[in-house]
Amino acid sequence: MSSDPHSPVFSVLGGEIMEHTEVKVSHCYQCGKCSAGCPLSTEMDYPPSVIMRMLQRGSPEFEEKVLRSLSIWVCLTCEMCFARCPMSIDIPKMMDFLRAKALKEKKASPKAKEIVAFHKSFLDSIRYTGRLYEIGLFADYKARTLKILDDMALAPKMMKRGKLNIIPELIKDRSGVASIFKKTIKKNNN
Repeated sequence: MSSDPHSPVFSVLGGEIMEHTEVKVSHCYQCGKCSAGCPLSTEMDYPPSVIMRMLQRGSPEFEEKVLRSLSIWVCLTCEMCFARCPMSIDIPKMMDFLRAKALKEKKASPKAKEIVAFHKSFLDSIRYTGRLYEIGLFADYKARTLKILDDMALAPKMMKRGKLNIIPELIKDRSGVASIFKKTIKKNNN
């Protein structure tokens, strides 16, 4: 088996993953340690080792299934798979790329609607304040999911304990964070 990601044995997506993340799906020899150690593999439609095998197959059908899977959204990027992998394959880095690609191509799993909403809200909070602004995250997430009243009773308790600030803390060099987002968006669009 060739390790060339552009070989016909591997999917176009496997080549893109290699190009953008330097993760070589071809190096996976299916030991299954990633799936065995994954704390959320039972919640996934395809555990990490199966995602890797689907990417290795070179089938457009499997490539499509990977991008539309719930697995890429359920992944916590906790790096347990990476720590256990005898080939040091950075699956969390790959999952981040797959999420971005699925969003770009509008292929995110409908089952992951709330996860996608949280993902976007979290990134927007970082993009605009330079760090996490909890109330902004909370408000944006609620607006995206239309679950406005869920968990509303928690906010006053958290504010009373000093866990939520009404005014966001802004980092000094927000332009630096903005440039990171611009570079990432530019790189993903190429």
